[in-house]
Amino acid sequence: MQIKVEKLNQEELDKRGIFSWPIWEKEVSRFDWSYDTTEECLLLEGKVTVETKDGEKVNFGKGDFVTFPKGLSCIWDIEEPVRKHYNFK
Repeated sequence: MQIKVEKLNQEELDKRGIFSWPIWEKEVSRFDWSYDTTEECLLLEGKVTVETKDGEKVNFGKGDFVTFPKGLSCIWDIEEPVRKHYNFK
C-alpha cells in the first residue's frame, strides 16, 4: 500500500477542481489514522511525516499532492500546522 506524493502543475490542479475541495486544518500533533476510502489532498501549508504500520515513512509539505490508498493505517506526525484541500474518492 503506497502513499503517492507528487507535484501537479497549475493546469492539472485547475482541471481536477482541487481549489473547490473542502479545507482541513490541524495544529502540530501526532495521531493514528485509518483510511476507509482513498483520499487525495493538496497541502497548502504545513509539514508532515506519515508512518505506515510496516515502518515506511513518507514526508510531504506545502505544494505536494498526496494520495492515501483505501485500507491504509498510519500515524500522522504534523511538524508544522497543516492546511489542505482534500477529497475522498
